[in-house]
Amino acid sequence: MRLEVNGTARDLDDGTTLAAMIEQLAGSTRGSAVVVDGEVVPRSEWRDYPLRPGQTVELITAVQGG
Repeated sequence: MRLEVNGTARDLDDGTTLAAMIEQLAGSTRGSAVVVDGEVVPRSEWRDYPLRPGQTVELITAVQGG
C-alpha cells in the first residue's frame, strides 16, 4: 500500500500497523509522536492502529544533541 509519510510517498505492506511503521522508519517508537490525517494518535493505540492506503502520516521523533 502507498501512503505519505512526512511529505514522501512510501510503500508499506498491507496490514502494517502504525507501531510497525514507526519501528521500521525510526528504529524505535521511543521519543516519537504521530499525526495521521491531521489527528494525533495516542501511543496506546499504535500497536493496533492499521494504516490504510492514501493516508497522510506525520512522524515526529525527538533526537538528542545540540
